[in-house]
Amino acid sequence: MTPPAAVRRLLHEAQALQKAGRAGEALAAYERLLAQWPALPDSWFNLAVLQRRAGRFDAALASYQRALDHRVARPEEVHLNRGVIYSDHLRREDAAMRELNTALALNPGYVPALLNLANLHEDRGEREAAQALYTRILAREPGHATALARYAGLKTVTDAGDPLIATLKRTLEQPGIAPADRASLGFALGKVLDDCGAYDAAFEAYAAANRDSRAGAAGGAPVYDRRRHEEFIGDIIATFSAERVRRLARDSAGAAPIFICGMFRSGSTLTEQVLAAHRGVTAGGELNLLPALARTELAPFPAALKATDAAAIAALAERYRAHLAALFPGADRVTDKRPDNFLYIGLIKCLFPGARIVHTVREPLDNCLSVFFLHLDHGMSYALDLMDIGHYYAQYRRLMAHWRSLFGADILDFDYDALVRDPRPSVESLLAFCGLDWDENCLSFHRLRNAVKTASVWQVREPLYARSSGRWRNYERQLAPLRDYLAARNI
Repeated sequence: MTPPAAVRRLLHEAQALQKAGRAGEALAAYERLLAQWPALPDSWFNLAVLQRRAGRFDAALASYQRALDHRVARPEEVHLNRGVIYSDHLRREDAAMRELNTALALNPGYVPALLNLANLHEDRGEREAAQALYTRILAREPGHATALARYAGLKTVTDAGDPLIATLKRTLEQPGIAPADRASLGFALGKVLDDCGAYDAAFEAYAAANRDSRAGAAGGAPVYDRRRHEEFIGDIIATFSAERVRRLARDSAGAAPIFICGMFRSGSTLTEQVLAAHRGVTAGGELNLLPALARTELAPFPAALKATDAAAIAALAERYRAHLAALFPGADRVTDKRPDNFLYIGLIKCLFPGARIVHTVREPLDNCLSVFFLHLDHGMSYALDLMDIGHYYAQYRRLMAHWRSLFGADILDFDYDALVRDPRPSVESLLAFCGLDWDENCLSFHRLRNAVKTASVWQVREPLYARSSGRWRNYERQLAPLRDYLAARNI
């Protein structure tokens, strides 16, 4: 049945607004349209996409279901998108698994669902299941860059003659390969070369991968502006004085989350897993709650704090608690482990004056090298260049010195290198700092089967090992300029 002319006009309006990027107006237009004419599966699909972007995840799930009810074309795509919402936003991995398997039952060769299912198996520490899915993709598409790179990430290569190295190199040499795919393959090549001790070749592969990563960003990756970042850190320091924190902070009911932060690649995932092995702690993972506040209600951050009062801060704290309770119903203590929350420690202490901050640290050169060797989001533009990483690291240390001057007793420097050398005393001090009694399970954290959504997913599935401590010595020649830069700043 053809919709009446008025409905068609509403449909064209909604589509035009969506195409123009006017997401809020498009969302409202689709809602008006579907209230009058609900039998439009593509419109339910488009509404769900916009609701997901707006953070209305339950509404998006319902709209995707309406698209299915009205027999949308390519239902496997709907089940894929529902799976992503369950996994990435609602932390309901079992529901995500069901949706992805449903997508594959409809279309067994649907590569996006195969990739997402493999990634979910990785998050859950199910290596063989993930490998089997990547192999299945590569059997269909031998040059699939993402599948090959992820497959390589699951393999430990001990021989420079391993055929996987040749496969990665051959795929990289294919004409017309996109820079983003070159970056994924280059980081994978660097990883397997590092595995087998071919350190000079590994460094070259990683350096090329970072260049390709910059080139592969849509519109080009933002350039790291050292002067602007120094000014940003200076603004944070000036804004969060002891007097302003005292004025804004209000005690609120309930235990505060345990915040874990520090430089990326400093051991924060491992630290969270140690705590999550405690019977009274639930791992929250990398929550986006604080950065989202800085981008919305508290924008521009930190300047907006100068016009914010204690009542507004208390309301934000309660909203944070409500969000956490919805994600983890019934949990006693939850960890918020987001490394770059070190930027928001002042805000944390305003929201939750009793909060304890676990600040993860490790040998600086190991830390900087690990950042350079990881395929990070393009928003972290400093990560694409070793000397930019060094500059960012120095500014991070500058800010942490300020936080210690204000909240020293509530910040624990938790040393990765000390932990892997002698775990028990480090874990004892960590639990005591967090107000937790001793739990022997914390020394067996690698047995946890929770989902881990960071690059450290496989390291935390193993017992503690020390092979990453002092890794920088394998690259001493390449790191000499960075070492001199940090030494000149007493780092």
